[in-house]
Amino acid sequence: MAVESIFYSVSGLSCRGALVWDESVKAPRPLLLMAPNWRGVIKPAIETGHMLAQQGYVVFVADMFGEGNGPVGTENPMEFLRPFMSDVPGMRRRIAAALDTLTRESDRRAIGDINRRAAMGFCFGGLNVLDLARIGADVQAVVSMHGTLTTPQPAKRGEIKAAVLAVHGAADPIAPKAERDAFEAEMTAAGACWALLTFGDLCHAFTDPQANTPGVAVYDEPATRHGYALAHAFIADAFAGRRHGCPQQTAA
Repeated sequence: MAVESIFYSVSGLSCRGALVWDESVKAPRPLLLMAPNWRGVIKPAIETGHMLAQQGYVVFVADMFGEGNGPVGTENPMEFLRPFMSDVPGMRRRIAAALDTLTRESDRRAIGDINRRAAMGFCFGGLNVLDLARIGADVQAVVSMHGTLTTPQPAKRGEIKAAVLAVHGAADPIAPKAERDAFEAEMTAAGACWALLTFGDLCHAFTDPQANTPGVAVYDEPATRHGYALAHAFIADAFAGRRHGCPQQTAA
């Protein structure tokens, strides 16, 4: 498995992501933009990139904070994320730039199929990929894993081009039922093709093996397996033009 640090810039901010792909595969593969959790582009995120690349993607782990701006010295994610979450236009520019970087770098190496692009995000990264859909990015699918679901700048009707999947836990205190309801209302009003899978009694960060804060964030291996299986099937269907949860007039 190849891993290469990729430097790029967004509005003057220097960023450093990671491109991950299986060198033994010769045919061009679909592109998967991965937005990591609040800890950014660190070893566990790159390991997740490895796992996703093994499923047949060229993966780019996006740097959403800028090189050297990660949460060093803090264990309070909400305190760290607050200024980033309040800058909605800025964060949307960053995730769009990461998608452009993935496309450019995979095309330059002749390893990716730039006509098949998707995005997957975890926790804060889930919000990032949902925002990618909200700005009408040209990707076939986005998948949010236990991500923040709502935004102060919701999509307008017709703006979302991607099929959208959110995989969530019913007991997630970071995005409780009111947020899930608001997400459903936003997707419906926007005329999106969307799906929301809610696992009963699961907390936040259930795909993260390091999550061990009872009542808040707890790893769950079966839900992780099922969530990933659904995500990969959802993306494959979107690449094949089989979109789910669409308004009747736009269904494929």
